[in-house]
Amino acid sequence: MAKQDQQIRKRRPCRFCNTDEIYIDYKDEKRLMRFISEQGKIIPKRITGTCAKHQRQLVKSIKRARHLALLPYVSETVR
Repeated sequence: MAKQDQQIRKRRPCRFCNTDEIYIDYKDEKRLMRFISEQGKIIPKRITGTCAKHQRQLVKSIKRARHLALLPYVSETVR
C-alpha cells in the first residue's frame, strides 16, 4: 500500500501557467535565483514543478543572464 500512495502524488501546477505569464525575463535575477541551487546548477522541472514549455524558457533565460554576468555560473562556496 505504501508504494501506491507514493505513486499517486498530485502534480503541483506550474507557477508560470498560473500567473498567465507569456515570457520569463532574463533581467529578473531575483526570480531566476529561485531556480538555481546553491552550487549554481539549474533545478530540474520534476523538483520545481514547472511545465516543459516554461522550463525551456527558464533555462534559456538563466543561461542568458549568466552570459551577461547577471547571474553567477558557480556560487562563491564552490570556488
